Amino acid sequence: MVFIKLKISFLPLDTPTALPRGSSLDRKQTLLSISKYAVADAYFSKYGFVPNLCDNGFEVISRLRDDADLKYLYKGVASTSQGRPKKYDGKVKYTDLKETHVTLIEQNAKNKVYQVLVFSKALKREINLVMVYTNKNGKWTHKLYFSTNLKLSAQMILKYYRTRFQIEFTFRDAKQHTGLNHCRARNETKLNTHFNMALTAINIAKVTHWMPVEKKKREAFSMAEVKTVYHNELLLKRFFSVFGISPNLTKNKEKINQLRYYGANAA
Repeated sequence: MVFIKLKISFLPLDTPTALPRGSSLDRKQTLLSISKYAVADAYFSKYGFVPNLCDNGFEVISRLRDDADLKYLYKGVASTSQGRPKKYDGKVKYTDLKETHVTLIEQNAKNKVYQVLVFSKALKREINLVMVYTNKNGKWTHKLYFSTNLKLSAQMILKYYRTRFQIEFTFRDAKQHTGLNHCRARNETKLNTHFNMALTAINIAKVTHWMPVEKKKREAFSMAEVKTVYHNELLLKRFFSVFGISPNLTKNKEKINQLRYYGANAA
């Protein structure tokens, strides 16, 4: 994953592109050549953001407020009487869903997933809604995810949104461990260089310490663990230098490896 500026992540053609807050569309063609899906958090599920992207060839995947004002689409027979045809069939009540409208995608003791096409009052358009209900201590709570692509499956909407969330860990690690917020420059070029260096350091650490491990054996990546290992390694080299200890002796290698990872815990 490559980061440009602050918060644009480029993914393969079949995965979504996460757009940054306040991003312009001057790189529209480049982004569309990578993916037409723009995945954003709930902050961006607003009328000023979603239609603008849709009008420029993107499809948006995001999350709505838990109390979003939504309406079922009317599926009945069109009336022959005068007046405007009926478009909606009542408001979506999250504690009492209409079984005639929603489709149950998945159900088990802890989760229920529904999918339905609805009209969003805030976005002023029809959306592909996925409702995920979770049982917490006997009480059902829900989260609302949507896509402007009305034909996208519920599984893909959830997969794309969860993929977007992974970039949050990169920014967290960059803020905590590689000084993303510590630059005092005011020049745009210098700021871009600093941000790219901070984020690149995280990516290099992942490639070096995480990618060589088999997928089945990979644990959660922790930048704190990487820094701890290098700090321990620096101390060990100092001890070897001062006390004249050979790190290449067979009896020392196992102990050295234990000390390298002393205090290293995955986040």
